[in-house]
Amino acid sequence: MSDTYDVIIIGGGPGGYVTAVRAAQLGLKTAVVEREHLGGICSNWGCIPTKALLRSAEVLHLAEHARDYGLTLEGRISPDLKAVVERSRGVAGRMNSGVAFLMKKNKVDVIWGEAKITGAGNGSAEIVVSKPSKKPMLPQHPAPKNTRGEGTYTAKHLIVATGARPRALPGIEPDGRLIWTYFEAMVPEKMPKSLLVMGSGAVGIEFASFYRTMGVDVTVVEVMKQVMPVEDAEISELARRRFEKQGMKIHLEAKVVKVEKGADSVTAHVEMKGGKVETITADRMISAVGVVGNVEGFGLEEVGVKTERGTIVIDEWCRTNVPGVYAIGDVAGPPMLAHKAEHEGVICVEKIAGLHPHPLDKALIPGCTYCHPQVASVGLTEAKAKEAGHEVRVGRFPFVANGKAVALGEDQGLVKTVFDAKTGQLLGAHMVGAEVTELIQGFVVAMNLETTEEELMHAIFPHPTLSEMMKESVLDAYGRALNA
Repeated sequence: MSDTYDVIIIGGGPGGYVTAVRAAQLGLKTAVVEREHLGGICSNWGCIPTKALLRSAEVLHLAEHARDYGLTLEGRISPDLKAVVERSRGVAGRMNSGVAFLMKKNKVDVIWGEAKITGAGNGSAEIVVSKPSKKPMLPQHPAPKNTRGEGTYTAKHLIVATGARPRALPGIEPDGRLIWTYFEAMVPEKMPKSLLVMGSGAVGIEFASFYRTMGVDVTVVEVMKQVMPVEDAEISELARRRFEKQGMKIHLEAKVVKVEKGADSVTAHVEMKGGKVETITADRMISAVGVVGNVEGFGLEEVGVKTERGTIVIDEWCRTNVPGVYAIGDVAGPPMLAHKAEHEGVICVEKIAGLHPHPLDKALIPGCTYCHPQVASVGLTEAKAKEAGHEVRVGRFPFVANGKAVALGEDQGLVKTVFDAKTGQLLGAHMVGAEVTELIQGFVVAMNLETTEEELMHAIFPHPTLSEMMKESVLDAYGRALNA
């Protein structure tokens, strides 16, 4: 005999658990199937613990530059790797426990195990939950009291939120010892003296930034023409200069074509721009060449759910081609961001409940990279805006002209805004510098409200703050900047 729910969600990551909470709020009997850790990759291996590592690196950086702030610290300042990693894991543990609390609070059942879809369509779906086939990478935290186990379960609606895993390139597969993914990079047993990072997206550049600040000799290899390829070219160039000033070596339009493993090091054969192949030897290597959706092994193919390029194909309401089966988050395609997964989940379950949510507008999804300096953006880059046929007005305001930035000792950075010249519509905003990952939300709200340049100019920003640069960038787009 099976247990029946209105909604079952496969995956307890940020997309899955947020969807479960919203479903419960809407009065739907809800369960989440999780095989490993509530909170998923984001809380346990990605977004949160990496920020804890980067915070330790930031504090170290400030301590090393204490004299710049009129302070004298006695003795040698050095990182305690074990303590740094333990703090990061402790932060992850707190987040994991917090998700368990939310499940209990909202009366969401947690079904521990691996789900296999055994039937779907005609208004219901069936899954069989069995014991996980592999041991969890982390110790299990105490399960919430509302926990279920192995068995057969049915639901009117089945939402797949299984996330993604690191992509592996043929011949350069991570081995967990010499070639790392973000899993191993987050919990190193010892600090390498040198590190090669393959890929300069958010994951690659954040780890490059962390290890460089910790004193490691870091080299980054990127196949595209710029670091952080999805960012505005001008912002990317400014960030690259800062990285190189910190001692990071960066090779653009370069490709790792072969890797040789030594006893305790790796040698990468790198095809540089122009075709010449050079060798780079490092103690360890991080493969950060993107992720691929977890679409295999739990019955999608058997019930006919359509996949494409390693992700599930969905419509604007997160529906797959099989009635009653939905997909959200990384497994449903880019951008592969936790906040996108959460928002998709809310849209999906509100549609199921008969509400009238708005479809997700991917142009309004912000992106943040927590390197040093930070990078954040939303909307179209200057180049993309022009490609889309817009006549643009571009505003720029440097950190060096902002009093708060100077007082913080963080006077290197830029705020850039892109407007449609004819309508005044804000098409995109791009930033590099201190705390821009917090500032970007102001532009996100403005774009969601379809704010024009005139309305932004009339908004009063508090002084002294970094946020003043946002208004100054808007003013600059129309030749009216007041402080530069």
